[in-house]
Amino acid sequence: MKKLIKSAILATAVTGLAMSSASAEKVRLKMGATFPSSLTQLGTLGKKLEENVNRISGGDIQLKYFEPGALVPALELFDAVKSGAVDAGWSTSGYWQGKEPALALFSAVPFGPAAGEYAAWLYYGGGQDMYQKIYAKNGIHALICGVIAPEASGWFREPLKSVTDLKGKKMRFFGLGAKVMQKLGVDTQLLAAADIYPALERGTIDATEFSMPAIDLNLGFYQIAKNYYFPGWHQQSTTFELIINKAKWDAMNDTQKAQLEIACQANYAIGMAEGEAIQGKALAELRSKGVKTHTWSKEDLALLEKTWNELAEEQAAANADFKEAWESLKAFRAEYAGWKELGYLK
Repeated sequence: MKKLIKSAILATAVTGLAMSSASAEKVRLKMGATFPSSLTQLGTLGKKLEENVNRISGGDIQLKYFEPGALVPALELFDAVKSGAVDAGWSTSGYWQGKEPALALFSAVPFGPAAGEYAAWLYYGGGQDMYQKIYAKNGIHALICGVIAPEASGWFREPLKSVTDLKGKKMRFFGLGAKVMQKLGVDTQLLAAADIYPALERGTIDATEFSMPAIDLNLGFYQIAKNYYFPGWHQQSTTFELIINKAKWDAMNDTQKAQLEIACQANYAIGMAEGEAIQGKALAELRSKGVKTHTWSKEDLALLEKTWNELAEEQAAANADFKEAWESLKAFRAEYAGWKELGYLK
């Protein structure tokens, strides 16, 4: 009798779950992108998200990646998701610092944390909660949804004696790092991935930074500029995001929301591992094509860091959300430093 009762309870539970799944309304998300799907990591991580969401949801969520410009121009994605003209977007929040300055802190921080430390603050130090609060004011729900390893510092036609040689030059630059460069007299421009090579080729810009060796190799900058500078002080790690129109997000059931959250957490791990795995081979290939790698001097890095710290305090004084996030990150990193000092090899 006990076995029969247990079997009946189990059968009822399974039937209930099946009915619940069958009755759940399917979600279709057209996801615009700021990166082409063929671009190493920046695009392919978005395609991996598309694949995994569709797999783990069993079709309850149908996520479709659209190339930049297919739905809206790449740098208009924020407004399109906010208005509901586009369901969702694959991007990085640093692109939207002109709309919400604090969002840049959740994308890449000059002299900031590596991917593991960044994840610790975002997921367990309150970072993602602050990030979502800022987006919610704009009618968007956002999830941290990927990360890549340190970037390079830039491509230049001629070697530089110091970073001050860039004063008066036009350079493509991203995020908070661009603001640092502006304080040093560099004329920075934010260009989408597809627009950088032609701008560099035509001389519209004198130099560019974009990403890490495996990604920069994909874009072919070495064909124009042969001097490649490290380290990427402005982006020691860079996160990516899934942004969703908030009304669309609120209409999902708890299971669907959890599936997206977990898929994004998995994408962070994938991005971190893959990004570290592919750089050595890419560097070797770049050097075989005549690229010369350089490193900034201690004096150059000290000047850049000093300028960044001044800028960060200015930004915090001007924007309450930036101040809250910046103070949170600084406090977390100060506490983390004790563990980093003891736990890791120098």
